[in-house]
Amino acid sequence: MSYLNSNTTIIKNKVGLLNLAQELGNISKACKVMGFSRDTFYRYQEAVEQGGVEALVNKSKRGPNVKNRVDPTIEDAVVKLAIDQPAWGQTRASNELRREGISVSPAGVRNIWVRHNLENMKKREKEAYGEIETEHPGYLGSQDTFYVGTLKGVGRIYQQTFVDTYSKVACCKLYNMKTPITAADLLNDKVLPLFESHDVPMLRMLTDRGTEYCGKVEQHDYQLYLAVKNIDHTKTKARHPQTNGIVERFHKTILNEFYQVAFRKKIYDSLEMLQIDLDEWLEHYNKERTHQGKMCYGRTPWQTFIDGKEIVKDKMLNGKFSKEVLENQITR
Repeated sequence: MSYLNSNTTIIKNKVGLLNLAQELGNISKACKVMGFSRDTFYRYQEAVEQGGVEALVNKSKRGPNVKNRVDPTIEDAVVKLAIDQPAWGQTRASNELRREGISVSPAGVRNIWVRHNLENMKKREKEAYGEIETEHPGYLGSQDTFYVGTLKGVGRIYQQTFVDTYSKVACCKLYNMKTPITAADLLNDKVLPLFESHDVPMLRMLTDRGTEYCGKVEQHDYQLYLAVKNIDHTKTKARHPQTNGIVERFHKTILNEFYQVAFRKKIYDSLEMLQIDLDEWLEHYNKERTHQGKMCYGRTPWQTFIDGKEIVKDKMLNGKFSKEVLENQITR
């Protein structure tokens, strides 16, 4: 049902924008045709939902209507959800909050995001995951365990994942268990041989506080391996594993672009069979698929890695290359 029409000149175009968006089913296109921004559209939409068409009358000379401001507890809930679930859109956020007994429209969610500088996913992810300082390939590696699922005749499958935080080059290996040995094996079998073949040392690893990464140093295979290889170990903040955000985002990508596609096309009856297809996808991800993240800027992870080697060489030649202190560089 269309919004009510009005003869008032002041609100004619505003109502027209809302009606056009409904007719086209496309907010962006309607805004482009009418010459309005999306933020303006959502402001008009919220005004109509809260006060009817009359609320669109220009009231710039009057003070703000405090009655229309969202309750602080609702605003806090919207902000918290945006940080906890940065990938959710305004409609999903509104629906999920409604299930918790919190009533706020999608437009209301959007306006709260704008007020808190969270209006797009990139800003919400920055707030959720924090920013990681990284200067060149090997400066900081990010590692995590990803549960793939259960294969008939094989059992539970886990993926050990490594992502270089500078270049976004990724290495993955599948296992039927989640232990300190499998965590160390990924580094020993795939990661360090790759970096050493390009004369790029690995300085530090970032992991969560899972048992496969943390324990008594003298009895823990992963931590012993890092010590032998002279690699420092940084752990995510307690109760905030999402600070390992780069590898978390990679897991979303590999789930959507590889596993969900692969399992629809083929039935796997062995770990080795799945690993072959995983390696093939990783070759595409690293060397053919462009990446829009920080440092890559549209290049592939592999090209970013190769270009970044020049920074490492320059540091070595100038005697500036040493184990940089990364403490306090993972911020929230």
